[in-house]
Amino acid sequence: MKLARLPASHLSRRRLVNLAGLTALAALTAACSATNQTAPQPVEPAMPRFTSPITAQQVIGKWGLAAYHRPEDAARTEAQARQGCRQPYLINAGPSGGFMMYLADQSQPSEVVSKQVLPGPIYIGLPDEPPGAETDREVLRFDGQVLVMKWLDPEVAGRYGTMVYVRCP
Repeated sequence: MKLARLPASHLSRRRLVNLAGLTALAALTAACSATNQTAPQPVEPAMPRFTSPITAQQVIGKWGLAAYHRPEDAARTEAQARQGCRQPYLINAGPSGGFMMYLADQSQPSEVVSKQVLPGPIYIGLPDEPPGAETDREVLRFDGQVLVMKWLDPEVAGRYGTMVYVRCP
């Protein structure tokens, strides 16, 4: 039996289709074997967006609280804050590693953190906001016994003044 001879152009198309099919099959096989053999890469722990030299453990406790609006009243206000230990402002540990403080005009405390982007100032505020957010307070002084902060929101700062916290014995 004699086979009919196909034209050359038909053979070339057929070879191209076969070659394309083999190439696709080879690529698919290579992808599958590479996927199965590749070990999962270790996940790097997320770096904190900010850091701070003030830890939650350093601020948790009982504090006397007072505030001033004029810088010349700072020393007198610190003495008033010491007297505030009769009815102390309580800072508790937060559920996620921060500490609980009242935000401006809030009746319930919120979890806040100390945050800083070096070499900038230290702020106390909500952990999901960047340092220096309008709801933050800037730490002006902290020595473990006295914490002085001012609100960044000018309207809030005008009402509440500069806050002075003195650790109660």
